[in-house]
Amino acid sequence: MSRRPGQVTGVGVGPGDPDLITVRAARLITAADVIAYHCGTHGRSIARAAAEPYLRAGQTEEVLSYPVTTEPADHPGGYEGAMAEFYAEAAERLARHLRAGRDVVVLCEGDPSLYGSYLHLHERLSGQFRSVIVPGISSVSAGAAAASVPLVLRDEALTVLPGTLPGDDLRARLAGTDAVAVLKLGRMFGKVRSALEQAGMLDRALYIERAGTSRERVQPLAGVDPAGVPYMSLALVPGRGRSREDLGGRPPGQRGEPVAPGVVIVGLGPGDPAWLTPEAGAAIAEATDLVGYRPYLARVPVRPGQARHASGNTVEADRSALALDLAADGRRVAVVSSGDPGVFAMAAAVLEQAVSGGERWAGVPVTVLPGVTAAQAVAARAGAPLGHDYCVLSLSDRLKPWPVIAERVEHAAAADLVLALYNPASRSRTWQLAAVADLLLRHRSPSTPVIVGRAVGRDCEQLRVITLAELGAAEVDMSTLVIVGSSATRVAERDGRAVVFTPRHYGEAGAAASSRHLRRTNSEARGPAQDGAP
Repeated sequence: MSRRPGQVTGVGVGPGDPDLITVRAARLITAADVIAYHCGTHGRSIARAAAEPYLRAGQTEEVLSYPVTTEPADHPGGYEGAMAEFYAEAAERLARHLRAGRDVVVLCEGDPSLYGSYLHLHERLSGQFRSVIVPGISSVSAGAAAASVPLVLRDEALTVLPGTLPGDDLRARLAGTDAVAVLKLGRMFGKVRSALEQAGMLDRALYIERAGTSRERVQPLAGVDPAGVPYMSLALVPGRGRSREDLGGRPPGQRGEPVAPGVVIVGLGPGDPAWLTPEAGAAIAEATDLVGYRPYLARVPVRPGQARHASGNTVEADRSALALDLAADGRRVAVVSSGDPGVFAMAAAVLEQAVSGGERWAGVPVTVLPGVTAAQAVAARAGAPLGHDYCVLSLSDRLKPWPVIAERVEHAAAADLVLALYNPASRSRTWQLAAVADLLLRHRSPSTPVIVGRAVGRDCEQLRVITLAELGAAEVDMSTLVIVGSSATRVAERDGRAVVFTPRHYGEAGAAASSRHLRRTNSEARGPAQDGAP
């Protein structure tokens, strides 16, 4: 009985990182009888290095070494003749395995269908044997991810070109496209750079080298030294067209024109990158300059060509003035805050400076973009404690005196509002939370539910549900937010955890609180008894 011929599979192994190989590709690599891969005359193979963790003992390896790479070919047919002969010989080597019933996997950097060397073998073998292509992460996708830029959005067009095209062809194909990736730079870099400059794309072109590997390099293309550019590099020009929907209703500039200068104040949310709104993310990506408190800027990925101005925690006015000055000089500035910029954050500081600066910043536009607040994040983790009326207070007395804080806590407690307490303690403020707990206990039951959330949305997140009686001794810091329930707030066990919520209807607890408030109000309205009065 004749043996079943083997199958040849061109497997994309991605840009070089073994972790970026697909599950299907890894399974096929491990199962194959024969592993084939291309390499230059130096004998090194990026594809094999990426696939190495998935190879197994006993597999046959076929090294397909190119006869020429960048050097002149001494073949009678020149470079094309030498390569045609090489692929014919390589195809026959693999065909012998296939006729013997052995399955062959040909490793290919990136995606085999995108300028992959495997395609030359596929052409020669697919008519005789079952031939399959397994896609991989391309250098274009890996490059965009390495640069942390949106490559194309909505109806933008992406053009992928080889750097080996003649200069006139490059310039012609660059005209009219929104975004472009030019592969195979190497010695073609100077020609590609010139074509991008003539197309008006050089100012936003990025150079990406060995994307997805430990030797990855990303920088503005205009400043790259041509002498050190390897073949495995690409030029990437992201699109920049935006629609009103993309930016959450904010009108964009005209396509192809620079984004207008100004200051946009954004909130990163409490910590989880998933809580960054698309509108805020787009504003950060468009900015020429980022301004913010050092730990918050550290949460924003570095983008080539984007200046970062980090500062300490107590210089809000200076930080605001810097942002406004940069915008006055024609820069597009994003001022970065945690949470929502309008809640105990930078929006008020920037607007205060802009207004008080008079003519100095009169022509600088200032836009505030909302973000997910810490109170919302902690409440969501616990359930729905902010389901009814609530009050938001900062316990920091750095910008307002403690008697004002105490008075506001007292009034909010008397009104039976849920309280969200920001900045409950710091290294120098250690007694205020216990004082607040004492104030609240004058109006609330000791069993009132309290949520203590620390670093919610980050890897070190902690969430506890305690009672008001325990609040004074709770361990808190500047990364902590405290939510104190009202008389209507309830705690229930669900799915093995405590769920805290405040019903939208007030019910008996609310009615009792209203009755107490009414009696107190009537008493105060009557005033003290006069001398001689009964």
